[in-house]
Amino acid sequence: MTDGTELYTVGQIARRTGLSVHTIRFWSDSGLIAPTDRSAGGYRLYDAAAVARFDLVRALRELGIGLEAVRRILARQATVAEVAEVHAQALDAEIKALKLRRAVLRTIARRGGTTEETTMTHRLAHLSAAQRQQVIDEFVENTFSGIALDDDAEVVAEWMRELPGELPDDPAPGQVDAWIELTDLVTDEDFRQRLRQIALAGASSVASRYGLELRSLALRHADRARAESIAPDSAEGRSILDQIVEPGLPGVERDELRRWLETVADARVERYWELIAVLNGREPAPPAMPALSWLLAAMRAHG
Repeated sequence: MTDGTELYTVGQIARRTGLSVHTIRFWSDSGLIAPTDRSAGGYRLYDAAAVARFDLVRALRELGIGLEAVRRILARQATVAEVAEVHAQALDAEIKALKLRRAVLRTIARRGGTTEETTMTHRLAHLSAAQRQQVIDEFVENTFSGIALDDDAEVVAEWMRELPGELPDDPAPGQVDAWIELTDLVTDEDFRQRLRQIALAGASSVASRYGLELRSLALRHADRARAESIAPDSAEGRSILDQIVEPGLPGVERDELRRWLETVADARVERYWELIAVLNGREPAPPAMPALSWLLAAMRAHG
């Protein structure tokens, strides 16, 4: 060159940038960075601006941006910021997929299931949010079909649909487990029939009079009895029972209350709410079934 501009050979650029000679030649042959000039022997020469472009292309490629996107940036058809935003969004989706894959693999490793269970685990975990919601919606609709639900039951039915929009970006293996277990539960016909029985029992007069209060009293007194190892059929157990169920309650109503409790106190129903809480990232409510089981045993023992 006659203007005194300093030019660099492919080898010099390789040493300055850390790129391989092969990569420099490939990018040059691809038209990304054309030589500024050629030496008398025909070797490619590049000026300082070209070297800066090599540095830029290397940085973009290390960020995972494809050559076509790089070409658009160099041609000023797109800005680095625009391309970076699109690529960041793509990476977000890829990272989310990888985290889900990791959670599924950990679930499979922990469960140690068969090849069929492994396939099912993978399929269930990768259902879209809409597909997961459809599973639950169909379960609720089919379960309560033909039953006239009162206002409280309608609210409960809506709560039963309460799935998160999607699994967390970094789902814990427990959340993948929860979704798989929930799917098993809602496809269990026996569980559906029990929920129908509970919905029908919820319309009874005894439920409206004692339902919520009975649960609260059982959690307070029966849990204490369990903690103190008081047997339901003991005299002390009878004393605690009297704190939960009014001693003067007529025998007919007492029997009706016990039958209602036998219907609604179901460990699978409680597990349903626990799984919904796990999927929504909430702490499950304290379990009530141990206290209700103690209460039922006491009611049967003492008439």
